[in-house]
Amino acid sequence: MGRRAVDLLGAELDAAYAFIRGRVEGLTDDEFFWEPVAGCWTVRQDARGHWSADYPDFPHPDPPPFTTIAWRLVHVSECKLMYHEYAFGPAKLTFPDINSAHTTKDAIAQLEQGHALLQHDLLDLDDARLDREVLTNWGEKWPAWRIFWAMIEHDLHHGGEIGALRDLYREQWAVRDLNSRPPA
Repeated sequence: MGRRAVDLLGAELDAAYAFIRGRVEGLTDDEFFWEPVAGCWTVRQDARGHWSADYPDFPHPDPPPFTTIAWRLVHVSECKLMYHEYAFGPAKLTFPDINSAHTTKDAIAQLEQGHALLQHDLLDLDDARLDREVLTNWGEKWPAWRIFWAMIEHDLHHGGEIGALRDLYREQWAVRDLNSRPPA
């Protein structure tokens, strides 16, 4: 009975992950990098060959630019790595250290890696340790349960966005195909 909250958080963490993982099943690199509007934030290679997701200098632009599936998926997977790193790991990794995934296959692998790290972190806890304060990558301290809850919300939020973008991508090609057919 001493692990009921941990078990519930674990079930929710896995369900949210299954949701986003299902939304990227069959994702192509064309969809991954598709820019539905001009000026999208995405994942880019810099002059030294390092890949990273576009992020603003401060202050953040208001409104922020629209983001591609690549940006959203890389953002989710890298956040999982960073939350693990600071709450349960050595707290040394920084976003600029990460060479971002730049293919669908690599982004999904990184998503899986981040989820596995968080699952392991949760399995090391019992209900009493869920209230223990842990570090975030921006220096704030949170109760451990909040790390997992944030990642649950994050998977659901961005999984829904990715699903909607995939629907729009598919629909744009259906409309193009319909418009290119000769009249009956």
